[in-house]
This record gives sequence, structure tokens and C-alpha cells, in this order.
Amino acid sequence: MKRLNTPIREEDINDLKVGDMVYLSGEIYCGRDAVLPMIVSQIDDWKDKLQGSVIFHTAVSVAGVGPTSSNKLEIENSIEPLSKAGVKLHLGKGRLRQDTIEALNDHNSIYAVMAPVTALLNDKTISKEIVGFEELGMEAFHKLKVIDYPIIVAAAHGRSIFDEL
Repeated sequence: MKRLNTPIREEDINDLKVGDMVYLSGEIYCGRDAVLPMIVSQIDDWKDKLQGSVIFHTAVSVAGVGPTSSNKLEIENSIEPLSKAGVKLHLGKGRLRQDTIEALNDHNSIYAVMAPVTALLNDKTISKEIVGFEELGMEAFHKLKVIDYPIIVAAAHGRSIFDEL
């Protein structure tokens, strides 16, 4: 099992490959289909914060967090511009289109998946904070501090775990 801490460096991405199991710790951002297009539309305002970051495709509620489908149109369409802006890891669930996998590769970013394990993640979430679009409630842009989130690298360096299964 590998360990990865935020902010993520270019060399961290270079050392990961499809199928790697990783414990992720540090500060990560959370957003899904309501907020990610808003972040993309204001990308210049967020660029500094996104350098070396992780975006977890989830909403944040009192029940906890768990991955949502990353291949929803609004989420998947945000992956390339967010990667270009500095996001190094996108975390969710589901298969991505090949053009998205290629865009990840172009920007030295990766995609990882996580089983829907909300109860486990609650114990590994240290803090939660709304950092943008508070009016969206649980769909707002959040920042979490996490320790040892268990993830699996699903798309890296132009390859996808879904094509290899």
C-alpha cells in the first residue's frame, strides 16, 4: 500500500500506476455536478488553491461523504479544465471516457476510485469547511482534512483500469 499526501507533486503522480492501492491524507476539495461547473467558470479565481490538489466527487452532509459517479456529464466535463488548472487527483467512482483519460495524461493528473464506504470515511475525516458557493448547501465546494482515505488509481498515464479488467 502506497501513501500520498497533499499537496501532490508532479513526481508523486509519476510514481503511481493503474491499480495501485493508496492511502490519501491531507486537505482535499469536494464537489460534484452542481458546483464543479461553477468552479470551472471562475477558474482564474481558484487556480492558486488548486495547485497539487485533490477533488473528491461528493457532496458533504451530516451523514458523511461517499463517492458519486464521476462520469456524470457536469463532473466529467470539469476534469480537463481542473487538471489544467493544477488538480492532480480526481476521486470518485465509475468509468471515464477515453478522451478524459487522455486529458488527465496531458496534464499529468490521475483519477482514482473508492468504494462507497461512507461510515469508514467518517472516521477518517478530521475536519470539514465550506470554501465556496455556500448557498448550495451540501453541494457547496468543501475542503476536508482527511487521513488514510483508501483509494485505487483507476486512470493514469493514458491507461484505465476499466480497460484492463
